Amino acid sequence: MLYNLIQHHAAAHVSILNLFRYITFRAGSACLTALLIALVLGNPLIAQLRRIQREGQPIRALGPERHILEKAGTPTMGGVLILAALFGSTLLWADLTNGYVWAVLLVTLCFGAVGFADDYLKLSRRNTAGVSKRMRLGCEFAASLVGGFWLQGLMPADLANHLAFPFMKDWLLPLGFAFPLFAMITITGFGNAVNFTDGLDGLAIVPVVIAALVFALIAYLVGNHVFADYLQLHAVPGTGELCVFCSALVGAGLGFLWFNAPPAAVFMGDTGSLSLGGALGAVAVAVKHELVLCIVGGLFVVETLSVIIQVFWFRRTGRRVFLMAPLHHHFEKKGWQEPKIVIRFWIVSIVLGLCGLATLKLR
Repeated sequence: MLYNLIQHHAAAHVSILNLFRYITFRAGSACLTALLIALVLGNPLIAQLRRIQREGQPIRALGPERHILEKAGTPTMGGVLILAALFGSTLLWADLTNGYVWAVLLVTLCFGAVGFADDYLKLSRRNTAGVSKRMRLGCEFAASLVGGFWLQGLMPADLANHLAFPFMKDWLLPLGFAFPLFAMITITGFGNAVNFTDGLDGLAIVPVVIAALVFALIAYLVGNHVFADYLQLHAVPGTGELCVFCSALVGAGLGFLWFNAPPAAVFMGDTGSLSLGGALGAVAVAVKHELVLCIVGGLFVVETLSVIIQVFWFRRTGRRVFLMAPLHHHFEKKGWQEPKIVIRFWIVSIVLGLCGLATLKLR
């Protein structure tokens, strides 16, 4: 909003306002603004959530025993704080004539709404059931399919229906009419992958921040023809504005971590985890780096695979591969303390983020 107002009314008269033309300036400002919004709204919002929820988030009876004692009474729906900071900052600093920004915001909002409904039903019913799996996936598929079609229509014709591969500078796999379906699977898959990972204090939000940092850089490079040509990336004009969105996501995530650091004062709930995963998936589709997201977000992929393997093998043999799924609960059952699990998973995420960045040059 500021960018559009200044570009039309003030930039020609006040030279310092030309700073707003630079994505890097607006991205840094978006990060700091989102962080400030989260820090200012955090305590009042948490206090309100405690008054409304009283007993806090329902804890799974089948989960680790210590969760019933240590995490009972902690309010959920902290994702509202993340979304407020993310949307407020993005709308303030991004170019609001950019279609990629609106497409990603739409996907993020829709996934956040599904998560909010799920959290609300869990709280009102005082159980962990929430929205039915069929209804939840149906809404997620619908939102991500619309987002896929929207992003496809914004892309250059020679990229719109193709899948790019890391380490390969020229080869594109034509998907044709199946591209929106691929986008749907990518966005929905990562929405639920982050949701699976959100089980310990601070566990999910830091890998999300790391992934958002990586994709802020990717969006900036892919949206700039000079840098894209130099690095032999597939340029997608207009996606540079997603650097502002990703930077706002970093700030919002750090602001939430301030209150989610162990012991957590609030959980993000499905409101946060679904919207954050959907946002990352949508950005990856927009910048044609869907497979790189699987590297950068490898922790989310592994957590999801641990659930799939556990369910498949138990139904087939009656035995479990892991002591408990998702994977972080397996390590809890092995006796690892929560901070050790969280910090080691953060280290893995940092390494995976660096591996994702390496794909930009190794071609």
